[in-house]
Amino acid sequence: MNPIIALLKEHNISDEQIKDVFQALTENPLMAMATVQQLAIPPEKLQQLMGLVMQNPSLIKEAVSELGLDYAKVEEAKAQLNK
Repeated sequence: MNPIIALLKEHNISDEQIKDVFQALTENPLMAMATVQQLAIPPEKLQQLMGLVMQNPSLIKEAVSELGLDYAKVEEAKAQLNK
């Protein structure tokens, strides 16, 4: 299991909520941060999660694939942010 998804499940985040976070990430990365903040994950765990993602960004691609979402949309959203 992807470590991002595993960490979210450790904090009793439902599969539906996890999918919502990654769906938001594929549509609007800024919105994804707001969605993550609503999950009430302790700040130290959220910081750990962010560090994990920063060290290994491919984990996002793996999680998106594991959830059956389209990673190309993440790339499109990233391109929009860079404009």
